[in-house]
Amino acid sequence: MDDFIFLLTEKEAKYKQVYQQMKILITQGTLQTNDSLPSIRKLAETLQVSRNTTLTAYEQLVAEGYIRGEGRKGYFVNALEPVFLQEQEQEQEQEQEQEQPVLSQPTSNTTSLLVDFRAGAVDQTYFPMKTWRQLANQVLQEPSCYQYGELFGDPLLKEQLVPYLLQARGVSTTSENIMIGSSTQQMLLYVGFLLKDHFPSVLLEDPGYNGAREAFQLHRFVIETLPVMETGAQLDILKHCQARLLYVTPSHHFPYGVSMTIQQRQTLIQWAQQVNGYILEDDYDGEFRYTQQPFPALASIDPSKVIYLGTFSKSFLPGVRLSYMVLPNTLVQPFKERFAHFEQNASSLHQRTMAQFMAQGEWTRHIKRMRLTYKQKMQHLVQELQRQFGPQIAVLGEQSGLYIVVKVKSPLSEQQLIQRAETYGVKVYPTSPFFINQTSEDPLLQLGFSKLTMEEIKLGVERLKEAWQP
Repeated sequence: MDDFIFLLTEKEAKYKQVYQQMKILITQGTLQTNDSLPSIRKLAETLQVSRNTTLTAYEQLVAEGYIRGEGRKGYFVNALEPVFLQEQEQEQEQEQEQEQPVLSQPTSNTTSLLVDFRAGAVDQTYFPMKTWRQLANQVLQEPSCYQYGELFGDPLLKEQLVPYLLQARGVSTTSENIMIGSSTQQMLLYVGFLLKDHFPSVLLEDPGYNGAREAFQLHRFVIETLPVMETGAQLDILKHCQARLLYVTPSHHFPYGVSMTIQQRQTLIQWAQQVNGYILEDDYDGEFRYTQQPFPALASIDPSKVIYLGTFSKSFLPGVRLSYMVLPNTLVQPFKERFAHFEQNASSLHQRTMAQFMAQGEWTRHIKRMRLTYKQKMQHLVQELQRQFGPQIAVLGEQSGLYIVVKVKSPLSEQQLIQRAETYGVKVYPTSPFFINQTSEDPLLQLGFSKLTMEEIKLGVERLKEAWQP
């Protein structure tokens, strides 16, 4: 056969789609034993993909025995046993049956992904690409970039973080107390290694960040839960808990979005003092509060009892893997001794570039610009949801952050709502993975907005209205 035309989508790697389509043609008998296949170059031109794409697909087919290469002659179909072909046909029929959506929809409504309400992305339009590139090029001229970085973080970045944390989050600290890493989860793993011998159990928010839960479970901590409602955490439970270690997101609870009052924060500090424990404060997007000034961090009240965790991923760029941790004085030396022989896993180039970015005032300008941009997107998303759905939905967490949670009053389950939305070209995300012991009576869905345009937000909500209507 001289030519093929496949419909390729963006949902999966293109080489894999080519491989699967070719495999189907062979197993269904459309391509017979010893049939010749188009050359790598010709197939790439026909499908408008790179030669590497078709080459990888062919190599996979060769590895699995479906085709063979005969040097300059090209590629040919191998013989398959008839029984094998029948089994393939049965498997394909079963797969087709299983792939039928739970909620049947008219074929005309089935479409490719148009709007992805994914949280954790940033708006590429406003990323200061030119400035960042210029600073990175300057940093590349420095000899330090051609050596392994400092074990616990670049000194210049830590020096910039000290005044920033005091000014923006109210946290008074020194460079010695700051540790740099690649992610919050990695920092939690390190803290787990440090504390697990003296703190066998940990108290986690329920619902809460499942990435933190995974990190603590990896260390085999006993998990206790702090129930969190839409109105806030149930702190009365603290007096009944055995754990002396608490992980919380007080400035912007994940996922409800509620913030702790100063009274609640003081209660947590008093608890940590009474039990001689520590609070792990995850301030993952504390810069983005839209109704008032960002709340001071919990660590600003008593830094001796709080391990403060911050990240550049949400506020700047996920691809720049930079996070930081502020340790109480009592943990600084034990941490350095425990990890004295571990290499720094955050890019020294990115650390030094971020230090220059902050030193020149670009970081502060970027945060101010993005806070206004994200506030406008947040308001637009909430207004569109209220206009389209009215009392059918309730919006949670619209005061801060880069996502909201939507409570849907519907007989459909969370998964059914997600599937129906995807049928209409919209991707929304579940919150059920964040729950431990608690459950929600109504489906709760997470909608991120940071990387979407105003037009995409409007289109996405309109499609959700079509998808979720009775």
